[in-house]
Amino acid sequence: MSLSNVGGTFLSAMITRPEFAGYLAERIFNESRFVQSGVVARNSALDVRAGGTRIRVPEFDPIAPTIERIDSSSTWGTSGAGYLTPQALSTDEQIMTILRRGFAYSVDDVSKLGSGVADPLGHVRNQLAAAVNKAKTATLMAQLGGLFGNISANGVLGANTINKTGTTTAAAANYLTAGNVVAAKQLLGERGSELSTIIMHSAVAAYLEELGYLQVQSSGGSVYAGGGVGSGLGSGLVGRFAGLNVIVDDQVGVIAGGTATHLNKYQVYLCGSGVIGEGIQQDIRVEYDRNKLSFQDTLIVDYHMGYHVYGTRWAANGDNPTDASTSGNLGATSSYALCYTTAKNIPLVRLLVNTPYDTGVYA
Repeated sequence: MSLSNVGGTFLSAMITRPEFAGYLAERIFNESRFVQSGVVARNSALDVRAGGTRIRVPEFDPIAPTIERIDSSSTWGTSGAGYLTPQALSTDEQIMTILRRGFAYSVDDVSKLGSGVADPLGHVRNQLAAAVNKAKTATLMAQLGGLFGNISANGVLGANTINKTGTTTAAAANYLTAGNVVAAKQLLGERGSELSTIIMHSAVAAYLEELGYLQVQSSGGSVYAGGGVGSGLGSGLVGRFAGLNVIVDDQVGVIAGGTATHLNKYQVYLCGSGVIGEGIQQDIRVEYDRNKLSFQDTLIVDYHMGYHVYGTRWAANGDNPTDASTSGNLGATSSYALCYTTAKNIPLVRLLVNTPYDTGVYA
């Protein structure tokens, strides 16, 4: 392909400006609801700009010292020798794999003439930020699926899952309620207070709206979606429920692994601030090319990054996995290992619920 932009559309002039990719990267970052909520945080320690296929970050487990009784004898202490016994720090290595992603669109001059649209790739350009955010969210959901597992196979964070769903029927106790949120938080014990954000499918959020429990923001201030008294507190990014910021995203879908007699099980994630780190190897790159021999304009996008849930590590042999649940990929439970001594030290919980807005069963 020729690198010349002669004969290109308005898009070519925009794409070849050096600040466009930077503007797009900033827009993607700023418009990500997971970034805005604080669940995902950029961490330069996870960057591998010098090259490589994964990043290794040494870490120390939270300390749990053995407390020794001191007295004036020559035999006190766990050593029995009259002195404190130095204790070793427990260490491990957290590993994040690099994900290499990209896509391209092309349009030829004949199609432009036939459609009457002067800049069809401009339509693509205007949706790039939303499209990349959607793709990155799908990747993150696949990774969480691998970490938690499905009904038949627990992942390394399986202990942080609580299932409140019914089987052939469901009642209020099986839906997203404040009581079920408290039960989910209690999986972490005293660390449950670190959970600040709850992420759910719109079909789950609809039940909260029906009851008037989901508090949302309007231009005039806070209002309750259902019009009732509600139990939301404060004002959140998207809304508030049970003291937590609410993110509604339909990519947080149904968990796999049920049977044909069971109602669909919806995943709800309770997350602490910054529990997921994002590392960059190469910032998003947007290029434009003109193939004059085929009269085609082409838009090319690629980005190289990774997500890392602190306290876990990538344990598969290979790198650059797909979002699939097959062995060696992001959605496989065997792809991860736990670095911390217990999953309770990771402020990330999955609650499984039903919703009256989906009474379907597994096929």
